[in-house]
Amino acid sequence: MLKVLIFHGWHGSDLPHWQAWLAQELVLSNCIVAFPQLSNNAAPQKEVWIEEALDAVVAFKPDIVVCHSLGNILWFHLCESLQTRVRKLLLVAPPRDHSDTPEVCTFFPSPVPDDLHSDETLMVVSDNDPYMGIEESISLAFKLGVELKIIEGAGHISSSSNYGPWPWVKEWVLA
Repeated sequence: MLKVLIFHGWHGSDLPHWQAWLAQELVLSNCIVAFPQLSNNAAPQKEVWIEEALDAVVAFKPDIVVCHSLGNILWFHLCESLQTRVRKLLLVAPPRDHSDTPEVCTFFPSPVPDDLHSDETLMVVSDNDPYMGIEESISLAFKLGVELKIIEGAGHISSSSNYGPWPWVKEWVLA
């Protein structure tokens, strides 16, 4: 059975967010899904999230990891100490450096890992994401050495930009 680990971003990804929808859909498709709710998602602390996320990776041993927003930055930090690889990694809507935002400043500056610990990685962004401009997204994808998919007019690719059910992401995970 396919094992999928989902990392949410700042403030979580409860329904109607696409990550919560995806978790439900994958369970219905006979996948094993872990969607840990990381501590204090309104004012997260990097070291706490790293510990929780590493525990999840080690215990769950996922085939696929799906990250959204601050979850991407969490994955970048995890890459510094991961001892395992995943088959596929999906990075959706990573944010730019938010060192000046008190609630998430401990996550920044973020490393740009040389190794994402994934055999296949795709980064998906929007051309009008308020948390990272398109030029910054293109630059990050280049630095990471990953394929980039750009969606038009999708904002931060979250429930606030009408990304609840998102059939494409389910298809990508199951492909």
